[in-house]
Amino acid sequence: MIRSIKRFKFIFQFKKFIPFLRDFFLTNQVGKGKKLLYAGIGLGYILFPFDIIPDFILGLGFIDDITVVLFILERMVKSAPASLREKYSL
Repeated sequence: MIRSIKRFKFIFQFKKFIPFLRDFFLTNQVGKGKKLLYAGIGLGYILFPFDIIPDFILGLGFIDDITVVLFILERMVKSAPASLREKYSL
């Protein structure tokens, strides 16, 4: 539970998360399949966003977008190699 909270906080620290993403996609420890999967999901979500709550509803419209992005990023952190998680203290 505490580890999940630390990961959730990490996602909001963008200055640390951008290098994590770079290292995740450049490391040889992550398989090409996982890299393609996450890149495809990210690209697919940008091209075909599925909104549960329409974005024109002020304040609430972006909640589903944030939730989906956080879920994808959480999965990436969990599937990252241990050395990468240790480097960014996850």
